[in-house]
Amino acid sequence: MPFCDVNKYQGGGGNNGVKIFYRTYGHGTTKVLLIIGLAGTHDSWGPQIKGLTGAEVPNDAAWTTGDQYLSDRDEAGDGDANTGIEVCSFDNRGMGRSSAPTKKSEYTTTIMAKDAIALMDHLGWKKAHVFGHSMGAMIACKLAAMVPERILSLALLNATGGGFECFPKLDFQMVSIAIRFLKAKTPEQRAAVDLETHYTKEYLDEYVGPHTRRTILYQEYVRGISSTGMQSNYGFEGQVNACWTHKITSKELEVIRSAGFLISVIHGRHDIIAQIYYARKLAEKLQPMARMVDLHGGHLVSHERPEEVNQALIELIKASESKLSPHDWTNLPKKETGWREMETQVSLRRRNTEDRRCLHFMYDILTKFHLSLLYFFGLFVMAFEYGKKAFRSLKPVRVGASLS
Repeated sequence: MPFCDVNKYQGGGGNNGVKIFYRTYGHGTTKVLLIIGLAGTHDSWGPQIKGLTGAEVPNDAAWTTGDQYLSDRDEAGDGDANTGIEVCSFDNRGMGRSSAPTKKSEYTTTIMAKDAIALMDHLGWKKAHVFGHSMGAMIACKLAAMVPERILSLALLNATGGGFECFPKLDFQMVSIAIRFLKAKTPEQRAAVDLETHYTKEYLDEYVGPHTRRTILYQEYVRGISSTGMQSNYGFEGQVNACWTHKITSKELEVIRSAGFLISVIHGRHDIIAQIYYARKLAEKLQPMARMVDLHGGHLVSHERPEEVNQALIELIKASESKLSPHDWTNLPKKETGWREMETQVSLRRRNTEDRRCLHFMYDILTKFHLSLLYFFGLFVMAFEYGKKAFRSLKPVRVGASLS
């Protein structure tokens, strides 16, 4: 199995022997690094791997299945290795077959970006197109800010700016999903919750032959989770910490903007995990290098609308190779100046303030509810103790035998 020893490429400091599991697909001089999100594994990129390379069998397994290997290469049309695409996808630390450090401090988007750089070094890739999904998009942003000279293009799928922007829209559906997610202990329970967070209800209710997509995908998810195993508590808590502590500074944004590579921000309009408002805001911050692509889909729009997502990614690669001008690439309105820009900034600050107030309000409600429960529980305990004492005081007095 292919593993990258991170210490080997980072001077052996502070990684405690972390190894990253990866797979490569296809062949060619065009290199694409795929970075998956929270609780996802390398094969979560399946539709994009197939769409970009035509391959379904990883290169390390291809030689043992020669017929399938030749079929994949023919379908990809990459008989000439100079015109094809080679893709690498991997399990982030804390998930799948990669190492899972036990300390939360060992999970940040910066540390995970360094894992990705070590993997590029391991593969001998000097440059690559870097595509990230959700948490993987956060990692991709950090990677682009750290080594902009190694990025050919950047695609951010279902991304947010991290921190409080990771909070989903709070409603009854989301609270129900969160509770079931935290309680999920089996692949079956986890699969049922994942479907609701990844796809739109409309998509899940569509029939494919005699069965709905929900039924078909549920079985696939159970098999997938069973084969890789449930994510460890260390891995889950660590990756959540990476999302929560993630932040792209204005300096990092400037590094990305000025590096010269094109960017696609791709998002599902009905994503209940990463709200499209924040993705659009991120795209606007990356002007004039960014193009916004919003599609009808949920958080896993890469699976729900694979043809459209793949087309957007191929367009990004081709535009980068043809040195297309950023002003011809972007579909965002030009930056406003003067009073209009100030109004926009004030509006964004108000929105951020309102979001924070909403979170503080929810926190206050939960805190008060918690205190109320403690208060009533305390009253109950006091009443119970008082009742016990009262009951003891009513015990009958023993009277000796009367004298006649």
